[in-house]
Amino acid sequence: MVNPTSRHRLPRRRTPLATRAAHRVGAGLATSFDRAFGAWALRTADHGRVEALDADARIAALEASLARYDEAFSARAEFFPELPTPDIRARAMGLRFGKPAFDLTWQSGYAPFCPTAGSRYQSHAENHVAHARLFSRPGAPRPAVILLHGYLTGPYRLEERLWPVRWLVDRGLDVVLPVLPHHGPRKAKGRPPFPDADPRFTVEGFRQAIGDLRGLTSWLLARGAPAVGAVGMSLGGYTSALLATVDPRLDFVIPMIPLASVPDFARERGKLAGTPAQQDTQYRLLERIYRVVSPLDAPVLVPRDGRMVIAAAHDRICPVRHAERLADHFEVELRRFHGGHMMQLGRGDAWRRIGRFLAQRGHLTPKV
Repeated sequence: MVNPTSRHRLPRRRTPLATRAAHRVGAGLATSFDRAFGAWALRTADHGRVEALDADARIAALEASLARYDEAFSARAEFFPELPTPDIRARAMGLRFGKPAFDLTWQSGYAPFCPTAGSRYQSHAENHVAHARLFSRPGAPRPAVILLHGYLTGPYRLEERLWPVRWLVDRGLDVVLPVLPHHGPRKAKGRPPFPDADPRFTVEGFRQAIGDLRGLTSWLLARGAPAVGAVGMSLGGYTSALLATVDPRLDFVIPMIPLASVPDFARERGKLAGTPAQQDTQYRLLERIYRVVSPLDAPVLVPRDGRMVIAAAHDRICPVRHAERLADHFEVELRRFHGGHMMQLGRGDAWRRIGRFLAQRGHLTPKV
């Protein structure tokens, strides 16, 4: 999920009257855009084998998986093992938007957790190599922010325009744009199998993402970064929140317009089959399977003053209740801007707030 209206420079503040008028118009546009995108995504999705099953068959398949995922949840630290710092190759890309850029690649080294799903998950050779783009100025080491993209995005030419890269670099941060599993240059032809209707594949994707991001964090710290934090949007918001429950080295985490619960999203999108009772059974089984990769089912390891959650008031893709659940779990006040998921009108105000937040932590110059 992306914002097609963002720019590197933050928009100027409007007068109160102009702001109210823009909010009224923007709310309708943002809501309509999100609903249209959601309907398109449902029509064009590769529904796969799971959604071809009837309700009873789905329940049986979910029940067959429970024991393995219950065991994984009880040994969560082993489920997310700490891996050695990867051997990352950095290729200089010259100046991008006036900033020195480097393309990073390394072997993911991922070993699937679920043997019955692993062969298909690993069949995409493109996903075996992890990718990230780093923007870094020469000189003394700087704090680094990892910016995590949304579903169906990830190409650098898109991501470096959707995030305020120049603004962040000018304010004193190194910026890293990693690619989530099965996205961008890691994606084979067709729809990525992450997230997938089959919960086993979605669990594998989040587990691989966390392993890759922990390796990237190790490399950034070994390179001299005095602090590393993460900001994520949509699917990236979920991933950043999950990372904050696994890696205590993160200095800050800021999920924006985040997904918070995969079972909730499936229910909201009408993806559960059968009678209301059968749908409720599927929902409860999905909750048990997904809790091993749920940011709501594990303590947050980032210091409380390093946490922030931001929602879009008119989001119809990841409704505000997702961000509310995360904010409650993070024990922070939910911050909002007035746009939607796709048309993020007012996001400049959110980034100014992020700037003040990072300045208070000593990572950004205070002029924001």
